[in-house]
Amino acid sequence: MSDHPPQTSIAARIKKRLASTLHRALFLASIRHLQGPKRRIAAKDEVVLVALMRDGSYYLDGFFDHYRRLGVAHFVFFDNGSRDDTLDRLRGQPDVSILQSTLPWGRYENSFRSYAAKRYATDRWCLIADMDEIFDFEGSAEIGLQGLTRFLTKQGYSGLMAQMLEMFPKAPLRKTATLPYVQALAQFDHCDITSVTAHDYQSPGSGLGYFLRQNKVAEPAPQVLFGGIRGKVFGENCCLSKHPLIFVGSGIEPACHPHASTGLRLAPMTALIKHYKFANDALARDRASVADALIAHGEDRQRLSVLGQNPDLSLWSPQAQHFPGISSLQQQGFLQADPAYGAYLAEYRHEVQND
Repeated sequence: MSDHPPQTSIAARIKKRLASTLHRALFLASIRHLQGPKRRIAAKDEVVLVALMRDGSYYLDGFFDHYRRLGVAHFVFFDNGSRDDTLDRLRGQPDVSILQSTLPWGRYENSFRSYAAKRYATDRWCLIADMDEIFDFEGSAEIGLQGLTRFLTKQGYSGLMAQMLEMFPKAPLRKTATLPYVQALAQFDHCDITSVTAHDYQSPGSGLGYFLRQNKVAEPAPQVLFGGIRGKVFGENCCLSKHPLIFVGSGIEPACHPHASTGLRLAPMTALIKHYKFANDALARDRASVADALIAHGEDRQRLSVLGQNPDLSLWSPQAQHFPGISSLQQQGFLQADPAYGAYLAEYRHEVQND
């Protein structure tokens, strides 16, 4: 996988620039504002969440419950043409704005997220999350997002990396396909990190070096992880590392890649994204995705092939572990701790005990 853009002729560069201009013009013309404030509403110390969705009703209860408890002040949903009751359920929510475009997901997903982040979170902290992602971090129950961003701001950081951990049940996936999301969050309680591979943060081997070299990283730099249970079972070379929490300030380009933003000064620690890819009938969703040809990378097709041949597949094996918690994942090397952040948490706990 190469991360160096090939050298091109002048004619090719002109053609690319024209295509980019057309892409942006079509995108801007397609946007509809459906609900909520039209521009930034969050206060300086508040966090805005941006989520790209289509037919996301299944996830809403668990999604709102987690992120409101975490301290998200305002939700911006960029809808890509939902046909279920998602929009009806979101209407009237006091902390929600909705934008919509029905342009193809695979070609425009970066534009969807980046535009929403700039429109609603300029000069604010922005958390970019997919509907099947649960963002968490060390000390989250104690200090919430405001405590985390206060530390990052004080240290001069403008971004935080997170590692994605696939969560799955011990039972065959077929038996849990119809579980409501809130129940899936409880019952998908296993993970497997035995097949994770790692690259240095700015290494060309990750395929993301073009983007990541545009960021400044505090040492020790976090690693870029690949594989995990999806690599082990389905042969996917999926990237597990993302920049979900960023300050959308000057010189920062949010979500210019599904896994990366640029212009960041990145903290050395890593947060956690518990990923529930296999909730909500994964086999049916992959069938629909392949039939609609929404995404070009082929991972849906790989999963569909394996699940189709083995409908009673379980992701559990003797190498799997019950979710061990963030501290244990740090000890196992999947997540990276930061002594300065640890001292910040210790000081907070000391102050609470002495109040």
